[in-house]
Amino acid sequence: MAADGFYGKTLGYEKTTGADGITRYAVNIAQWIELEKLPANSPASRMVEVAFTTRDVKGMKRYFVEHKIPVEGSAQKNSFTVRDPEGHLIGFVQTDAMKGKLSLSDKAVSHRLIHAGIIVRDRAAEDAFYRDLLGFHLYWEGGQAAGRSDYVAMQVPDGTDWLEYMLNISPQPNAHQLGVMYHISLGVTHMQDAIAVLSRNGCTAAGCSAMKTGRDGKVQLNLYDPDFTRAELMEFAPTGPVCCSGIQGRQPGETEDR
Repeated sequence: MAADGFYGKTLGYEKTTGADGITRYAVNIAQWIELEKLPANSPASRMVEVAFTTRDVKGMKRYFVEHKIPVEGSAQKNSFTVRDPEGHLIGFVQTDAMKGKLSLSDKAVSHRLIHAGIIVRDRAAEDAFYRDLLGFHLYWEGGQAAGRSDYVAMQVPDGTDWLEYMLNISPQPNAHQLGVMYHISLGVTHMQDAIAVLSRNGCTAAGCSAMKTGRDGKVQLNLYDPDFTRAELMEFAPTGPVCCSGIQGRQPGETEDR
């Protein structure tokens, strides 16, 4: 699998294939990246699902049923999925469901996944789901120009991870644009240290050290897997000017602060 060279070698994660046949790359004991082979009729976006952990997966399932949100994968004891208003598959996994089943690597460029990004067309509909139903709250929002919101970071209720709405996207994005927008973000304390890890892992192309500062004031670096999906490295805290809304929530760090 070509992706193994990216997630396993470049990013430095240890691969585990479970009894369920799913390939996982452990970011830490509670966060991992799953890969699936593309089906014959492959979807345009390569991000199949975004999942969150919960301390009470049965209670969460009841909550969705009570609010008449169809639950998928209900036969699974430790997880289930639902669809948000725009059809994104959103999973909920019992905390510690993978305890003892993942292998960590000392070559990893980051041990913390801090957010995932999805294309959003109708912010109000998504807010009704993530904010009003699930209790997410604004962490930061801003755009390329003053007074415009292209990125909206909605933080989980009792943690520091967030889901990023990618707004104002072309109605018919190409594969590269989809890969940029549907992305994962790996947190680092100092980008120069992350670049050194990438170098040791054999990542020597120009993009492996191409840092820039985003509108949220955080230093970031963008890499792409073989299917164009973006893996964004991002410093936990801003070191430059923070535009637009300013930071509204708690900052992430090396370990999750719940």
